[in-house]
Amino acid sequence: MQLFCRKCNIPVSNILQELPESSLLNEQDGEEFIQKGYYVISSGEYFTDSEGKLIINIFDLLNCIDHPDASRLNGCCGLDGLNGINKVCINGHEIGTEKSDCWIANAFIFEKDTVNSIPKQKVNRTL
Repeated sequence: MQLFCRKCNIPVSNILQELPESSLLNEQDGEEFIQKGYYVISSGEYFTDSEGKLIINIFDLLNCIDHPDASRLNGCCGLDGLNGINKVCINGHEIGTEKSDCWIANAFIFEKDTVNSIPKQKVNRTL
């Protein structure tokens, strides 16, 4: 599947497939939580307030920039994601939260109802 901003329909992720098993998730500080090319629907166990939200690898994010509100961009080695949504699509619509600081596993968490998905079969036909 591929994810698109719900408001402007711009693609905001690479083509992704569901992670086959949760044992492949990595909770090591400063490392990738999920492998590139995959997504998982959060159980809420690792990232606070993430239950039911889509999580992807930061490097699978497309057409997104830092939030214009600089108070949401805190962190020491990256973005800690503790001050609200910190990424918007290139058209300025809030999408989700990047967690890329050194003291937490790194991932991108989409807020509910900010993206639409298109199944991989349909994406391949339109490319």
